[in-house]
Amino acid sequence: MLYAILTAALVVIDQIVKYLVRAHIPLGESVPFIPYVLDLTYVQNTGAAFSILRQHTWLLTLTSAVVVLVMCWLIMRGFFQNRLGLWSAALVVAGGMGNLIDRVAFGFVTDMFRTTFMEFAVFNVADCCITIGVPLMFLYVMLYVGREEKKEGKADDSAQLPPDGQ
Repeated sequence: MLYAILTAALVVIDQIVKYLVRAHIPLGESVPFIPYVLDLTYVQNTGAAFSILRQHTWLLTLTSAVVVLVMCWLIMRGFFQNRLGLWSAALVVAGGMGNLIDRVAFGFVTDMFRTTFMEFAVFNVADCCITIGVPLMFLYVMLYVGREEKKEGKADDSAQLPPDGQ
């Protein structure tokens, strides 16, 4: 339940920030946010990261929907067994949902955070969730997935060994 609330809160924050940017910053314009670090720049991104696949918004919409649905299915099936897995899943679902809402509602994703200290893609709150959630999910899979089965397998194997001295 906590992770569902976290996911919903992140989607709401993402959508509020995007709304405020669309309402108060003209397209393509910037306003200072954190001096020498970030500006708020209103960008409409029809593609994925770094605007790749920008001519295929329908494919990105479909992919986002499938990822969100698969992640929700995995959560419901109990795939994520600990906090790391649940945090990563919550972040990925929140990011996917945030950008999916934009793609369905507007045909583009609203991006706004532009780094001023280095050249980088303009991004949004949902992108941050995905960027943090996906590596955490890889870490979860590397550290935990399959470990329980291995432990159970070892326990079963040792139960089948003859007692010492036989």
